[in-house]
Amino acid sequence: MRWALVRVSLAVTVMVVLAFAVPLGLVVKELARDRAFADAERQAAQIRPALAITTDREQLERAVASSQAGGDGRLAVHVPGNDGTRQGAGPDARGARGPHEAYDIGRRRADPRDVETARRGRSAVTSVPGGYALLQPTALSTGEFAVVEVYVPHRAVGNGVTTSWVILAGVGLGLIAGSLATADRLGLRLVRPAERLAKAAAELGEGKLGVRVREAGPPELRAAAVAFNSMADKIVQLLSHERELAADLSHRLRTPLTVLRLNAASLGEGPAAEQTRAAVAQLEREVDQLICAAREQGERKERPSLGCDACEVIRERMDFWSALAEDQGRAVRLAGVDTTVRVPVARPELVAALDAMLGNVFRHTPEGTAFAVDVHRSEDAVIVLVSDAGAGIADPDAALRRGHGDGGPGSTGLGLDIVRRVAESTGGDVRIGRSVLGGTEVRVWLSLGGTGKPRRRERRRRMRSRRSGPDTGRDAAG
Repeated sequence: MRWALVRVSLAVTVMVVLAFAVPLGLVVKELARDRAFADAERQAAQIRPALAITTDREQLERAVASSQAGGDGRLAVHVPGNDGTRQGAGPDARGARGPHEAYDIGRRRADPRDVETARRGRSAVTSVPGGYALLQPTALSTGEFAVVEVYVPHRAVGNGVTTSWVILAGVGLGLIAGSLATADRLGLRLVRPAERLAKAAAELGEGKLGVRVREAGPPELRAAAVAFNSMADKIVQLLSHERELAADLSHRLRTPLTVLRLNAASLGEGPAAEQTRAAVAQLEREVDQLICAAREQGERKERPSLGCDACEVIRERMDFWSALAEDQGRAVRLAGVDTTVRVPVARPELVAALDAMLGNVFRHTPEGTAFAVDVHRSEDAVIVLVSDAGAGIADPDAALRRGHGDGGPGSTGLGLDIVRRVAESTGGDVRIGRSVLGGTEVRVWLSLGGTGKPRRRERRRRMRSRRSGPDTGRDAAG
């Protein structure tokens, strides 16, 4: 916007300057020309009295030499010949010394034909080498016309024009510079509040909930800043209420968990009792983490995630789920978890994502269905594949939509949405396809760059391919 205003101001100012400066420059040139020829006419008029009383060459030469133009060599007089027939005929003929031939006083520059034309009583201006010649006819006592020629050089015609043009150009450039400076300041006054608003919106989108915009600038931008600050305050308030609600709901689970723990303690010994007690202990830890996260999220400052070892988390969760898989007769394959692979995901979040994917396998495939977990590492990403030999998912895109699907009793439809949010928090994504085992393959792509921005191309692809209708396969979002 700033540069657009500057360009518009530049174009308008240049047009205005040209509209006034060009005609004014031409007027200055014409005034200089008129001034030069008016001066030449005055120089010619100084010789007229002498020509009116005499045609004597010596007297005329003295008259020419006494004038300014004659002294500069710019004045010439062309006197026609006289046969003496009117000699002594009266006072008009005094000063004539008998018949004489035509003669010139001073340097002739004009063409003889132009001089002869001027002798007919018509003034003329003709071009000569180096300038112009003013031919002024003057009546003699004999009835003939002498021609006074005044030479006007080009420098006299253009005297002061260049200086005037330079001054006009300087004034025009000054106006243009002033207009550009004014437009730039005006654009800056408009752009800076908009830039602050855009920056604040970006920071708010990154999770900096304390960002606010200074209410400055034009009225429209001030109103936008007020609306943005009000929206940010509302978001903070809603998130605070959400955190309090999550903490309260998690705290309410303590009582039934305590009952479960006491009942599990009375089950005695055996694998089933140990598994039940381990599950209750794990559930208690998860509830404690939810409460701590909900309480601390509103106070902690934004800091980089320390991440966790993905292979360690996967091995731990597979140990937990393998016992249930053994009871149900499921073949389990685990690959690629022998090394340390750190990902920019908090451990509780990765545990929740893995439990969601593995829980879907147990919930939506029959007992005895095999499944596998594979981990692949590249330079910039970690890929976790969870595959099964079940019936597959009829609508993968719908399964990724939050709360979609009918997973049966106990299904919230949020399982794969949790996985998707974990992946997109790193800049990765989630894809559902057909596995080599014949069933569903959930591919989780975790970026190691930690950009926190989901892959837009994949999101656009999902939006284009999003369809409505019932999900006839198993609900992987349960």
